[in-house]
Amino acid sequence: MITDECINCGACEPECPNTAIYEGGVAWTWAGGTSLKEVELEDGSTIDANAKQEPYSDEFYYIVSGKCTECTGFHEEPQCAAVCPVDCCVDDPDYPETEDELLAKKEWMHV
Repeated sequence: MITDECINCGACEPECPNTAIYEGGVAWTWAGGTSLKEVELEDGSTIDANAKQEPYSDEFYYIVSGKCTECTGFHEEPQCAAVCPVDCCVDDPDYPETEDELLAKKEWMHV
């Protein structure tokens, strides 16, 4: 997640291999940066992966947890955290995932 200490420098966004980071106020899609065509939601419904989703924040850059793999399978460490000048890219305590879960998510998004 990105904390409210974000200075909106944008350094993190291009580093994400999953395109899981978006500028505040910008809609996001499951398809962006992935090979997804359709996504099954938690309620069992499916949506077009290109359908625009509401921004998580209108003020700061934000990370879509459902797309974030913490760079597992791509890099040794999360690249957003590595480049953030104010250390505001941190683990989301509300969305803990194991390395196996992160690898499975990577495989799901990048078939």
